[in-house]
Amino acid sequence: MLTVDKLNQYYGESHTLWDLDLDVPTGRCTCVMGRNGVGKTTLLKAVMGEVAVASGSIRFAEEAELTKRRVEDRARMGIGYVPQGRQIFPLMTVEENLRTGLAARRDGKRNIPERVFELFPVLAEMKHRRGGDLSGGQQQQLAIGRALVIEPRLLILDEPGEGIQPNIVTQIGGVIRKLIDEDGLTVLLVEQKLPFARKYADGFVIMNRGRRLAKGDIGELSNALIKEHLTV
Repeated sequence: MLTVDKLNQYYGESHTLWDLDLDVPTGRCTCVMGRNGVGKTTLLKAVMGEVAVASGSIRFAEEAELTKRRVEDRARMGIGYVPQGRQIFPLMTVEENLRTGLAARRDGKRNIPERVFELFPVLAEMKHRRGGDLSGGQQQQLAIGRALVIEPRLLILDEPGEGIQPNIVTQIGGVIRKLIDEDGLTVLLVEQKLPFARKYADGFVIMNRGRRLAKGDIGELSNALIKEHLTV
């Protein structure tokens, strides 16, 4: 579904991604892991076009090369993105936040898909409440729901469990699996929580200093790899 090949990226003089390769298979959840500051979020921003890349290739499904495409074009191609920190609009209602995502729909439809409310019933219950009045977990559900209104083929999530209560983290994990198993969605996930990754992801990639160090099925994430590359 998504193939990243020899990707290089710089922030000023700092070389942040080094010949990075990544393959995200269709219909699976791939979890990118690594300590803080190794380039995980930068990788996601590069895929979405929020940071420029110096060289390398990013290809999505059967579509053309992504690196020269605008951010909005990538969304219209079917890539949903939930950034770290959620970035909802606090003064807009839940419904208004969801509708902001509709502008990126390829088919021009302007109705929020009912599937969003099936997956996150709280969004239907709080449709007219302002986003800033929601709890952190509810805001995360709103951010994911906003990404889902375009009915994406690929969903990118940057630490969806960060700073929210455990029961909502479990619910979000269940939604991810439901989207994969029932809707055929492909998911690229950055997540620090090992139990979450092991329960909901199909494969993993470990990064360090902008490079890919290891990859495999999630069952191959050994204690040795965890101790060497993930523990603080």
